[in-house]
Amino acid sequence: MTFSQQEQQISREPRRLLITGGAGFIGSNFVHHWCENYPDDRVVVLDALTYAGNRQNLADLAERENFRFVQGDICNRPLIDALLREEAINTVAHFAAESHVDRSILGPDAFISTNVVGTFTLLDSFRHHWENQGQLDGDNSSENRSNYRFLHVSTDEVYGSLSSLDHPFTETTPYAPNSPYSASKAGSDHLARAYYHTYGLPTIITNCSNNYGPYHFPEKLIPLMCINILLGKPLPVYGDGQNIRDWLYVGDHCHALDVVINKGQPGETYNIGGNNEVKNIDLVHQICELMNELAPDLPVRPAEELITFVKDRPGHDRRYAIDATKIRTELGWVPAETVEGGLRRTIEWYLTHRDWWQPLLSDEYQAYYNKVYANA
Repeated sequence: MTFSQQEQQISREPRRLLITGGAGFIGSNFVHHWCENYPDDRVVVLDALTYAGNRQNLADLAERENFRFVQGDICNRPLIDALLREEAINTVAHFAAESHVDRSILGPDAFISTNVVGTFTLLDSFRHHWENQGQLDGDNSSENRSNYRFLHVSTDEVYGSLSSLDHPFTETTPYAPNSPYSASKAGSDHLARAYYHTYGLPTIITNCSNNYGPYHFPEKLIPLMCINILLGKPLPVYGDGQNIRDWLYVGDHCHALDVVINKGQPGETYNIGGNNEVKNIDLVHQICELMNELAPDLPVRPAEELITFVKDRPGHDRRYAIDATKIRTELGWVPAETVEGGLRRTIEWYLTHRDWWQPLLSDEYQAYYNKVYANA
């Protein structure tokens, strides 16, 4: 725990959080972060447990007195209304989303339903809950509702694509989404902004760069490369591999979101980046080098021999990069992890948690994999 977090625990009122998508990758890491740093807070996790949600991600928290898990859909308005009321929720941390670009290309319907309709459902339910609390509090409503927050966790992909010479994305970069996934997240961002400006609902939007770390579903680039190396399978790299991403260790992201909830201003947007721009092909080579070092019994060695270039993804954005000046100067957050250190920690986690990822390589996953990487 940092000094600032210790200071906050002394001075703050306990929060009662509803964390949507809390059994997913970033969500479950955030749940662990919050429960560790704020043990007196009530944490309610709502997750539909679709393919990327996993109860095992939260197994060690199941017996905590201040923790509750609910399986359910964020589009289920009666369920959302009941949870907000029963648990007296004052803070929503909204992670629940369909998030994989390749899947959005194959089937965009679920992305519109979850990311747009689901976010609207949460916002509108929380608005009524917040307004009702104000009516109950009467003259004290402003004071009693001052710590209410709706944190909407989004992506840098809403800003579109950068050239190698463009300045990184700032909070004022115009939206230009290029995939069904990023378009659906852009729509949800606009809803969160509108609910602040129209109703005064204390929403905050964060747009983050590519996350990596423990509990990451195998379809995403870094876990896919790690697992395929362990299995001796090809390492599919789209196009020429020159696409650039800014990589953010998930632990750094969770700390940033903590700071935003406790210190951020309602109605604001904060970009969160890792200051780690890397070409995809260079990242794959780094993963191979670390796997060669850390995994002595690889079926194919050196792992670089498995690299296979495949047909590029439709509408593949060339470069993402985050300018995180605002969150640094206004809230004092900076990432602590380098991509080299974070990759090592991540690979060591996958090497020691085969029991976590092996059951995820289901028939459904294999069918999806074969459809996306048909020539790999």
